Amino acid sequence: MKIHEYQAKELLRAHGVPVPRGYPAFSVREAEEAAQKLGGSVWVVKAQIHAGGRGKGGGVKLARSMAEVTQLATQILGMQLVTHQTGPAGQKVRRLLVEEGADIRKEYYAAVLTDRATQKVCVMASSEGGMDIEEVAHKTPEKILKVFVDPLAGLSDAQALELARGIGVPEASQPQAVDVFKKLYACYMDTDASLAEINPLILEGSGAIKALDAKFNFDANALYRHPEIVAYRDLDEEDPAEVEASKFTSATSAWTATSAAWSTARAWQWRRWTRSSSSAASRRTSSTSAAAPAPRRSPRLSRSCSRTPRSRASSSTSSAASCAATPSPKAWSSPAARSTSRCRWSCA
Repeated sequence: MKIHEYQAKELLRAHGVPVPRGYPAFSVREAEEAAQKLGGSVWVVKAQIHAGGRGKGGGVKLARSMAEVTQLATQILGMQLVTHQTGPAGQKVRRLLVEEGADIRKEYYAAVLTDRATQKVCVMASSEGGMDIEEVAHKTPEKILKVFVDPLAGLSDAQALELARGIGVPEASQPQAVDVFKKLYACYMDTDASLAEINPLILEGSGAIKALDAKFNFDANALYRHPEIVAYRDLDEEDPAEVEASKFTSATSAWTATSAAWSTARAWQWRRWTRSSSSAASRRTSSTSAAAPAPRRSPRLSRSCSRTPRSRASSSTSSAASCAATPSPKAWSSPAARSTSRCRWSCA
């Protein structure tokens, strides 16, 4: 699941990562009101779609007056924005983000993602921010620094400082960069994200570190723990076929969970019943054993009867020949007689 830039910045802001002030807008009027709330003399009007490369596609513009804010909002809102990630058909812009301007001195890149090969969390940083990171990895991979973090230990100060120094953050701003890296990691872990990216992470003229743009992807298997993130979902940005399939996936998951719970309950009831039955049988056996000792079978009489249940259809002559004579009722009290009687009834 993906979310918009302004939603990603809300998550970062909640975790203490510095971000520019801004407001989402769904109409030209709301864009004008957002600029008035922000004040100042420079604003940035940004198209909000689930794709990168919005600046190159004409979806990010700088306004230096309220008239330009109105003009740019009218131009961008409703346009079919085409980037290298949308394909030739593009994506319709249905919402905007109006932000205060920033004094950009240097642009960096920072991201946190899961590395399945090492079964750890990879924290990446680069001095080449504001660019497509895939292009940087292809042309100058040495400019991308990585540290691998044990999820049980978390990102240490030493690892965060290694990244800050490695990408060339000035010494005076390194403590703030370390703080941003650690809070970005915390945000990634707390939200069960599969990707948390800041591009660019800027160094302002004052030396402050700030997240100018952000992108988040989330593990769909963990969304049940984050209803506040599910509320960010924008179905207009997703493939209609995928949206329809997700309905059946949700239904199937709910049915599977219900079936599993029912099976567990039935198994528990069966276990409880068998235990109670075994206990009752044990008590009956104990009481019977205490009342009268079990009779001992006579070895001679046991060997004299070799018939099986399947031979019941045999003649009475064979039965009489294989079994000893039936004792009188007075003689049934002896063990030998009882064994003979059992043989008589089984062979009859």
